Amino acid sequence: MAKRNMAERVMAVMLVMLSILSISGCGKNEHDGKVVVELVSYKPEAVAAFEQIAQRFNETHDDIYLSVESPNEAMTILKTRFVREDYPDIVGIGGDSNYSNFLDADLFMDISDFEGITQVKPSYMEMLEELEFIPTEGAYALPYAANAAGILYNKDMFEEYGWSVPETWSEFLSLCEEIQNSGIQPLYLGYKDTWTCLAPWNALAVGLSDSDTCNQVNMGNTTFESAYRETAEKIRKLLDYAEPNPYAYGYNDACTAFARGESAMYPIGSYAIPQIRSVNPDMNIGSFVFPANENEADNVLNSGIDLQFCVMKESENKEAVYEVLRFLYEDETIQIYLNDQGGIACKEGDFDLPVELQDMSAYIQNDRMADFQDHHYPSEMSVDAMIQTFLLDQSEDSVTAFLQRFDTEWKRYNRDLIRKVQQYQEEMEGAR
Repeated sequence: MAKRNMAERVMAVMLVMLSILSISGCGKNEHDGKVVVELVSYKPEAVAAFEQIAQRFNETHDDIYLSVESPNEAMTILKTRFVREDYPDIVGIGGDSNYSNFLDADLFMDISDFEGITQVKPSYMEMLEELEFIPTEGAYALPYAANAAGILYNKDMFEEYGWSVPETWSEFLSLCEEIQNSGIQPLYLGYKDTWTCLAPWNALAVGLSDSDTCNQVNMGNTTFESAYRETAEKIRKLLDYAEPNPYAYGYNDACTAFARGESAMYPIGSYAIPQIRSVNPDMNIGSFVFPANENEADNVLNSGIDLQFCVMKESENKEAVYEVLRFLYEDETIQIYLNDQGGIACKEGDFDLPVELQDMSAYIQNDRMADFQDHHYPSEMSVDAMIQTFLLDQSEDSVTAFLQRFDTEWKRYNRDLIRKVQQYQEEMEGAR
């Protein structure tokens, strides 16, 4: 009887395997006659949006099938596939150092002949140019959606106490004093997770230093000790209005505290809003540009490309790929993505702006935006940990020591890049 039961179980497993193989075989033949365009996105949190977009595309196209994958650890998977020369047709990635490295490796197709490029907001195209290690002719990404970082604030609390959104650094400090005198915590930082130190750092730096600071350093035209001094001094000033020992509390702690009204403001990006709403779904959240300067006209919105589409150079389906890009860049399709993920459309046009970002609308409409400085930092340099260490240092020369270390570490981790940039400079000067 035992042998018979075992045989039956083995037979059942074999039937299941055959069934799976049969289904798999049908899947392979399912799109015969169609050009399959494979898109791999690095945003697993956007699976639902991409499923809806892919379904709409496939229902309206008889000759092309769009396959979208949004795996966990997508960047690791993509890098492994690139090494194996197993390329998808399109990748959906962020505008950061990964893009810079892939572009430098000559993996992307020049899509400057794609008509949608002319519809991108100028600021986002400038961000892409600044991400190039060496100036490159052409366009290699289609910016899609962006995020924004500044200071989130409790709108109901501001209304109750009659506080106004500050537009200058002095107004911001005065507001913090006023809030503190009311017995309320002005800011929550949550610096235990080192990456959170980058949020106010980036939001201050875009208004206090040039957007191409890193490239200027590579060319030998400036140093971080010079370019970042005011940013370093002002991020330290935030500690005067933060929770006691912010290094004991992480990102989730800060989101929860802000959601529960334990602080009036939280210097973080719009990406934190879903986490905050998971604690307090009805919270009335606003967001304003970090007023880093004494002149409001000098302030800049910290906005970076959260998602862009790049076509792999090895793709053999350019015509079909461009048809996919056209569909992705239709206003209705973009709005599907924004409704699911929030953020800002990189395309010019009349798109719904999340209610939490309304205070930033003038900056967005007037294209007063600059990229996150850390999009240019090599991950190996661990700038977030460097900032945390600096903020913990109470010595008198801590700012200078931190900035000198920044310069030293930059040269260490960017030695080859600096050499390449300066060699390019010499070649350009020699060609004049």
